[in-house]
Amino acid sequence: MKFRIGYRTIKSAVGATVSIMLAQYLGFQNFVSAGIITILCIQITKKKSLRASWDRILACLTAIIFSIIFFEAISYHPLVIGLLLLFFIPTVVMLKASEGIVSSTVIILHFFSQGEVSFAFVLNELAIIIIGIGVALLANLYMPSLDSQVEEIQKKIENNFKRIFLEIAKYLRVGDSNWDGKEISETIHLIDDAKTLSFRVLENQFIHNEEDDLYYMYFTIREKQFEIIERVLPIVTSISHTVEQGKMIADFIEELAEHIHAGNTADIYLDKLNEMHKVFENMELPKTRKEFEVRAALLHFVKEMEQYLLIKRNFRGIKKQ
Repeated sequence: MKFRIGYRTIKSAVGATVSIMLAQYLGFQNFVSAGIITILCIQITKKKSLRASWDRILACLTAIIFSIIFFEAISYHPLVIGLLLLFFIPTVVMLKASEGIVSSTVIILHFFSQGEVSFAFVLNELAIIIIGIGVALLANLYMPSLDSQVEEIQKKIENNFKRIFLEIAKYLRVGDSNWDGKEISETIHLIDDAKTLSFRVLENQFIHNEEDDLYYMYFTIREKQFEIIERVLPIVTSISHTVEQGKMIADFIEELAEHIHAGNTADIYLDKLNEMHKVFENMELPKTRKEFEVRAALLHFVKEMEQYLLIKRNFRGIKKQ
């Protein structure tokens, strides 16, 4: 496995150091815990970081309240920690702040180690929490742009679609192909990666950005279209010999392959598909059973390609800057 240091790792290392140094400089007890909280709050997106921070604030405040009640009302004994956690963890889960359980448990142990509750110590723990979470939020204000990665994957997906369509056209013309089909499995992984990346772009936007929404929608559309491509491949390979209609469809597929992009030209090709369908209706009926089966398979293929185009019909397209 290739060794690499990502942005999240760098931010965790720098953020934890800053939190610890700041808490230590200000003279707070348990200053090391500020670094732990910072590391736990740094996430891969801004929205996730904000949610993680809120979970930890809520869980830590709950931990302070539970610590005061249990330790002061019962005793500072290890068995009380277990009893406290039996009630504390379900409460935090009920509050939907389960991500804050680990950091808030650290706060509970601070109270146990202190052996008493004082106003000054409560303020100390609140300060540790604020410093740890605050530094994490500041660190997560910067997120590297993913636009170039998203656009690169977009191009790869479009190139794969083009290659697949050209191979389909070739098969419809000559009834044979030496294509290894590697673009199929490759495209499956590319679409998954593209959706993940484009969703991360959305998660990094506090203010709604319509252009970022378009990328996620675009890859969702490509995913649905690819499902149709996977369905039509067995139809194409079931065609045992060439007919005139197959060559006409091959011309259409070739033209379609040359115009695969992030824009929207679905209506143009739907019209061409409709015109071609009308031509088919006026052609001579099949003379043999074999020809009938081939033409039936081609008709099925055309219907699937119509669905392929309809999926993208209402998408307004992505404009390049």
